[in-house]
Amino acid sequence: MVTRRGLLQMMGAALIPSAVAAAGRDTEPLKNIAKKKGMRFGSAMGMLGDEQKHARFYNPAYRQLMTRECGMIVAENETKWQALQPRPGPYRFAPADEIFAWAKSENMLIRGHTMIWQSPRWLPAWVNNYDFGNQPIRAAEQLLREHIKTVCGHFGKEIISYDAVNEAVDPENGQLIQNVFGERLGAIEQIDLAFRLTHESAPGAQLVYNDFMNPGTGSAKHRAGVLRLLHELRARNTPIHALGLQSHIGNELPGSSTAVGNNREWRKFLDEVTGMGYDLLITEFDVNDRKLPVDFVKRDAGVAALARDYLDLTLSYPRCRDFLIWGMADHVNWLQEWEDAARADGLRQRPTPFDSQLRAKPLRDTIAKAMRDMAPRAA
Repeated sequence: MVTRRGLLQMMGAALIPSAVAAAGRDTEPLKNIAKKKGMRFGSAMGMLGDEQKHARFYNPAYRQLMTRECGMIVAENETKWQALQPRPGPYRFAPADEIFAWAKSENMLIRGHTMIWQSPRWLPAWVNNYDFGNQPIRAAEQLLREHIKTVCGHFGKEIISYDAVNEAVDPENGQLIQNVFGERLGAIEQIDLAFRLTHESAPGAQLVYNDFMNPGTGSAKHRAGVLRLLHELRARNTPIHALGLQSHIGNELPGSSTAVGNNREWRKFLDEVTGMGYDLLITEFDVNDRKLPVDFVKRDAGVAALARDYLDLTLSYPRCRDFLIWGMADHVNWLQEWEDAARADGLRQRPTPFDSQLRAKPLRDTIAKAMRDMAPRAA
């Protein structure tokens, strides 16, 4: 098993073949390691756009990997409003239904993502252009209610946890992002209503506010805005149970003084969130490697070192009971397509526990060890 010190030493080591031998590697399924500590482990699964590529859901080998390692899934895009109802009228539930039917056949739990993605960019165009008429408040409430009731009514009890609202805080200034609902109802009022409507239609589900604030110095305003939002929702007795930590990490080099300082700020942030009574989830974990070396061995070691620092701290909170990766293998991860994540050398990222040939990497060992080392979660 690779230690954190060993990972950092490897970054300066001589080149060795990238297909590292698996001897001594921790091969117990990650879901089993997590379960022993009272945690649920899983990953996103995507179908849309995969009909020809056969890289994700339509790849039997990748599904087999997911089945072996994961006890929970979340649909990557298939349950977002713009996928379910790109135009007014009937909902397109078939892709999500197919993913969830497979997941249930493999005894996986299911998360819902996301009821409302706050930014207008991620709402269907027809919703952004909706005619709210001469009673805009009532019309906005009705449209929001119909959507949430329809989604919850369709999936029923099979979704045990919902990202009721996603990314409502502007990372640049910490203020709430406005959309067509907030313009009629008020931003905080709209967020509160989304949680209340989701609770009304899915009373047994965990309700989560999900966002991508991180430990970095550039995220200070974002973290502060999220804390203000959570305090306001608590003051309103909004039915929200947890904060989703997307955990798209990789802003600093491993072991740097900046990273150490960031960890102090991250602990302060998590202390305040849990002090309000909220649970935590790691909802979309991956590691951006754009600042790490070209060589795969050094790069994978750096990715693992970054992950271990983050996970040691974040998993030290027993209120963190769910841990989901945003894709188990490199070729399915969103960072490959995101322009802002592009490496200067043009190489593809290696941000996940398995490479594109579904071979385990040091990151998988790190995740396994971090979960083995963490304190048990409360029942």
